[in-house]
Amino acid sequence: MRLSTVAARRIALAAQGFGVARPPAWTATSRHVQRVIDTVGIVQIDSVNVVSRSHYLPFYSRLGPHDSALVDRARDKAPRRLVEYWAHEASLVPPATWPLLDFRMRRAHDESWGGMQSVKRNHPELVDAVLAEVRARGPITSRELEAALAHDLPRERDQWGWNWSLVKSALEHLFWAGEVSSAGRTTQFERRYAVPSRVLPPHLRDVAESADARPSAEEAFVELIRIAARAHGVGTEQCLRDYFRLKPEQARPAIASLVQSGELEPVTIDGWKRPAYLDPSARRPRRISARALLSPFDSLVWQRDRTSALFGFDYRLEIYVPEEKRVHGYYVLPFLLGEDLVARADLKADRAGGRLLARRVTWEPGRGGADDVRELHEELGLMAQWLRLADVEVVR
Repeated sequence: MRLSTVAARRIALAAQGFGVARPPAWTATSRHVQRVIDTVGIVQIDSVNVVSRSHYLPFYSRLGPHDSALVDRARDKAPRRLVEYWAHEASLVPPATWPLLDFRMRRAHDESWGGMQSVKRNHPELVDAVLAEVRARGPITSRELEAALAHDLPRERDQWGWNWSLVKSALEHLFWAGEVSSAGRTTQFERRYAVPSRVLPPHLRDVAESADARPSAEEAFVELIRIAARAHGVGTEQCLRDYFRLKPEQARPAIASLVQSGELEPVTIDGWKRPAYLDPSARRPRRISARALLSPFDSLVWQRDRTSALFGFDYRLEIYVPEEKRVHGYYVLPFLLGEDLVARADLKADRAGGRLLARRVTWEPGRGGADDVRELHEELGLMAQWLRLADVEVVR
C-alpha cells in the first residue's frame, strides 16, 4: 500500500487523539482522562514548570480546560490508572504496561546511571536498609525516608558517612530495578515511594510481587510495539521503537511478528526514505480539525525526524541552549491548527502577575494571517483559563 504524506499525517493525528472534538470547557471527567491514557499509552514527565508540569499538558491539548486534579487522582489514588516508570523517559503509563518493562528492570545493574550502579555495588547494606524502610513505611518521600533512617539506624552513620546523595541513589536504583515504585507525587513534585504491591491494582499483584510472573522479554517487546503502533497509526521502525526507547534488536523481531500476524501492514509513504508500518485498525479520517498548543514533551512530536516528515516542521528543544543562541525561545510549544503545525509559541506562566506570556511567536512560512492569529489568541485565552491566569500578553 502507498500513502500520501497528507493521509499519513491525518492517520497519525487521529491515533494521537486529535481526531475527536474536545469536550466543552471544564466538563471533562475521569472517563475523558482515561480516553487520553488509552490513546497515547505514555505521558512523559519533566520537572520544568515554566507553563505547567509537562505531564498535564498532553491532557490539556486533547481535552481543553479541565480539572487537573483528575490526572492527579489517576496517578495518586487507588485503583491507579497511571503509574510511573522509565518508559520513553521518566513517564506515566497504565499499570498493565509496568510489567512489560521488566526487561529494563532486570538490567538496572548494567544500564542505569553510574551513581545507581555504584551504590548497589559499594553499599549493598544501605540499599537493603532503604528497601526495608520503604516496605515498612511507604508511601514515603526521599526526605521522609532520610529522617526515618536517621531514627532507625543511627549507628550506621560512620559507615555510610550519612551521605544523603547515597540514599537518593539507592532509592533511584531500587526504582529502576522495579523493587520500589511511585505511589504518586507531592505538591512539591516529590515521588512518594512504595513497593509495587502497594501501587499496582489487585489484579496485578502477582507481577508486582514476582518478576517470574511477568512476560518474557520477547513477549514484552511485541506488546510494547503493539502499543506504539496503536499510538502512531502509521510509522517507521524508528518511530515505533523510540516510543518505549527499544533497541533495534529488540524491536525488529517484534515488528516482524506483528507483520506476520497481520497486525501491522508494510506501507510506503510519499517522500519518506524508510519503509513504514500501518496499524490496519487505525482510523483514516478525510479531514482533521484540531487546535492545540503542544508540550515540548508531547508524544505527537517526540520523534523529531517523524515530526519533520509528517508536518515539514523542524522542531528542537532549546531549554539547554544558551539564551543568546536560541532561535525560537526557551519553552516553545508547537501550535497545531487544523492538521498542520503552523507556529511556535515561547510561553511562560507569570503566576505572580496573573498573566500567560507569549514571549515570542514564530509562524511557519505562509502562515500567520488574521485567521491564524485569531485562532492562536483564542487558544492562548483557553490555556490561561486552565492555568487560572487572568490575562494573556503577547509580546510583539
